[in-house]
Amino acid sequence: MAPLAIPRDLLRQAQAVADVFTAHTRVAVDAAELLTGRAALLGIAPKRQISAGGATRLLATGDGWCALTLSRADDIEAIPALLQADSADDDPWPAVRDWAAGNSAAEIAERARLLGLPVAVLGETPPAPPAVSPGWPTRTGSLAGALVADLSSMWAGPLCGQLLARAGATVVKVESSSRPDGTRGGAPEFFDWMNGGKLSYAVEFDDPRDLAALLQVADVVIEASRPAALARRGLGPDAVAARPGRIWLRITGHGTEGEKADWVAFGDDAAVSGGLVGYRQGAPVFSGDAIADPLTGLHAAAAVADSRNRGGGELIEFSMAAVAAGYRCSDVDIDVVPVRPPAGLPGRDLGADNDAVRRLVAERIDAPC
Repeated sequence: MAPLAIPRDLLRQAQAVADVFTAHTRVAVDAAELLTGRAALLGIAPKRQISAGGATRLLATGDGWCALTLSRADDIEAIPALLQADSADDDPWPAVRDWAAGNSAAEIAERARLLGLPVAVLGETPPAPPAVSPGWPTRTGSLAGALVADLSSMWAGPLCGQLLARAGATVVKVESSSRPDGTRGGAPEFFDWMNGGKLSYAVEFDDPRDLAALLQVADVVIEASRPAALARRGLGPDAVAARPGRIWLRITGHGTEGEKADWVAFGDDAAVSGGLVGYRQGAPVFSGDAIADPLTGLHAAAAVADSRNRGGGELIEFSMAAVAAGYRCSDVDIDVVPVRPPAGLPGRDLGADNDAVRRLVAERIDAPC
């Protein structure tokens, strides 16, 4: 098993957040397992300027460093437009590296973001706490028995949902019938780790009636899409009927203010944006595996548990880049052997629990809040 380079201080800070979650829920959480689990499951590790998953690269620019992620088919298709070329090779990275070297990091980021590509300028994002806004009447309660609508995908949001499920919440994983969570098409071990124990609910987002009913009765909502995606369907936190104590958790790559609300991000490039990298021979290298994802998922779960304890009624917004920025440190990187998560429940087939979820929603609509 290849080692991961993770700063000692980072692990210590992350475990302190895990201990906050434990204090509220009495569910023990090992931060090292969360930060290194995917690497252990898949047998991967970063290779200096290449991320552990292989989709993100650190690129030397004319005046610094940036990171670019090419993980989706649309990202690859956008490369000719990015490079202002007629076509791109099967391996686009050599041409991308050459192009990056002749441009400033800011110019690269601006052009890539116009094309909807996940990109980051090293250290562009300062640390910041989550934005917390009151939204509904409060009502205290434990997470045990709470109903969680998990609309997120990939890693940060699903990890938050997984931790809430461990605390006794009923977590409904909501996916579009036509565009399910992308991790379903990857390693089943990772999908199961993040989503085992959740109910699977497949809906059509263009016909949001079923989803609206679920959100109306949910105690916690987890979403990780750009804010406008739900708002234009009438499903944002301002549009859903009030429920005492509801907590609406929103996870974005770079926040919800201005143009940043539309910036796409994944865990590795978000970490670079926050300056969370190691250094070897004066050059930045990836620290950990998409580390902004598990860090944000852990912070989000602790924030939800704390809010639930205080009565909820809040919109909590996390920026993955800002979370990563809070872990910048001067400690040297150390080799950490990835911790393989214990075997858990398998993830459910897409839509396997549609009938059960509809019954649950109907029971909650008929019952008093």
